[in-house]
Amino acid sequence: MADAITNWLHSVFIAQFDAWILLGFFAQGCFTMRFVVQWIASERAKRSVVPVTFWFFSLFGGVLLFVYAIVRKDPVFIAGQGLGLIVYIRNLWLIANEKKAMTQDT
Repeated sequence: MADAITNWLHSVFIAQFDAWILLGFFAQGCFTMRFVVQWIASERAKRSVVPVTFWFFSLFGGVLLFVYAIVRKDPVFIAGQGLGLIVYIRNLWLIANEKKAMTQDT
């Protein structure tokens, strides 16, 4: 049993390691940073806050994960990241429009 687990871990994490795996881990790290940024901002404000950098990390990590999913030909991952990108872009668009409207009001 231990040999089977060891062989599986080796095949998953070592044998197939390449630049795409490295990109995937980097992308996942970027995507995870959005939670870190949101958590820190909320702790500082003592309330739930979603800073603009959350959406930029979401977009950047999401694009990289989307590319990774396409290369890996994973339809579930492609659909999930692809739909998420629409949400991230829309939120950034709304934020930009809000800032534009605020500058026009002054």
